[in-house]
Amino acid sequence: MAFGVEELRVLRRALALALHPATASADDVQDCLRLAESLDETARESARLRAFLVADLGRYRAALPGTAAGYLTLLEEALGAGYRPHPDDLAALRALRGNPTAAALLHRCRLLAEQDVRARLARRTARVATPAALSTVPASRTRLLALPGGLAATEDPREKPAQRPAAPQPRPAPAPGAPQPARPVPTPGEVFPRRKPAPPSSGRRLAAG
Repeated sequence: MAFGVEELRVLRRALALALHPATASADDVQDCLRLAESLDETARESARLRAFLVADLGRYRAALPGTAAGYLTLLEEALGAGYRPHPDDLAALRALRGNPTAAALLHRCRLLAEQDVRARLARRTARVATPAALSTVPASRTRLLALPGGLAATEDPREKPAQRPAAPQPRPAPAPGAPQPARPVPTPGEVFPRRKPAPPSSGRRLAAG
């Protein structure tokens, strides 16, 4: 991406305004907005050109080995534009490594592929380590274990009010005019009371004397 003289002037002014925003005028703000729009349009155009370049590279790769010269040129241009080599590119360069240009590109693509692998492993390690760090619970917040006996075992008997025995319920009075309950059946002891032995007579006491 290249800047013209006018664009560089606006960019320099934008950097100065970032340090001292209070000195910005209405014209400076408009120039910065136009520069931002131009940068966005340039980025979109660059993405479109890169997409066309990658499509042409795929067509040249599919027509190898007859298109080796054009393929190597397009691949070098694509790498300069930020393209990351695919496994198909590495396989094609291995088949063309007798060509000095292909050998140099193969070495370059291998380095880029190794960098991509390291970056993916680093991101995967970060994703695995982050949930583990979040799941660490302080000791003060660990789950409490249930005690034997339930809630009653954890209560202080001194704090529990003393329970009084329930008072006997009074018998309901019989309703007026209701029949009286029948007399209970007497026991054998009540029907035949035990007789006390009679005291000895005076005659027996004399005979014994």
